[in-house]
Amino acid sequence: MQKRWKKVAAAGLITAALTVTACSPSGGDAGDLQEVRVTEVIRSIFYAPQYVAIEKGYFKEEGLDVKLDTAWGGDKAMTRLLADQADVALIGAETTVYVQQQGAGDPVVNFAQVTQRDGSFVVARNKIDNWDWSMLKGKSLIGSRKGSMPEMVSEYVQKQNGLQPFQDVNIIQNITFDNQATAFASGTGDFLQAFEPSGAILEKAGQGHVVASFGKNSGKLPYTVFMAKSSTIKSEPATFQKFTNAVQKAQNFVHSATPQEVAKIILPYFEGVDPEIVAAVVKRYQESDGWAKDPLIDQEEFDNMKKIMKDAGELKSDVTYTDLVNTTFAEKAKAN
Repeated sequence: MQKRWKKVAAAGLITAALTVTACSPSGGDAGDLQEVRVTEVIRSIFYAPQYVAIEKGYFKEEGLDVKLDTAWGGDKAMTRLLADQADVALIGAETTVYVQQQGAGDPVVNFAQVTQRDGSFVVARNKIDNWDWSMLKGKSLIGSRKGSMPEMVSEYVQKQNGLQPFQDVNIIQNITFDNQATAFASGTGDFLQAFEPSGAILEKAGQGHVVASFGKNSGKLPYTVFMAKSSTIKSEPATFQKFTNAVQKAQNFVHSATPQEVAKIILPYFEGVDPEIVAAVVKRYQESDGWAKDPLIDQEEFDNMKKIMKDAGELKSDVTYTDLVNTTFAEKAKAN
């Protein structure tokens, strides 16, 4: 199994590899279950509802055997989906817009939302009690690749707070996602845009402090969703209904359970990470309203995403909500 996660060493730099399986840890006899191949963009506690749905057996209750792998990149995950190497992908909804803009004959359609806000945080080298976005001015920020949702949200939030990205803030974009925390701990950049558990690990190692949430400042949007090719959905509607039902059950759980209960369920996906860190991150995502309460992707959130994309210069031509979003399965799952 391919393993790609990095661990922040408590003594100094991030040097030890934190092994996280890139496939589902859940075992057992699949029996007569229908196999569904799912590829996720990265491995993150932000996607806890997905891991809960697997580990709590919600997919199996619906007659599905989910086989999970990690693509380590939105472009890679979409490539797998388009090449029929996966049936379902968990990526940002903006990727479906890019596919549509390229004139795809078989569009990729979003059908179940998992996260409703950006899940990244600003990590500073020192503790800052009274954070203000103006503190980024004249500083360097380790960011994400151009056109990615984390990067577009970062630039949007900066502009909303009177900053001009790349003029007022030096955004570093030449570091791959899985090496960003390592680079920050090694001295690169003044700030880091981090997904968890990187921020919490840096905090525990005394190498950084989470000071702000990008998601709280960008509004709600279909940040991470389950998607599939339109042809696949049309050929297997019952399967997608079952899949979405399981997602709703998992969403109910992560919103009603304690951080410790959620952490215990998803811990197998984060081997080597301190259980206390996992619980702390779960609490952070619960408090920041990062997880959607149901899988329904509403138009207001979709339009907000398009606004952010347009602001970043990535919306080359308009796309319609009804072309890229299927609400049928989510509406039924939510009603049950």
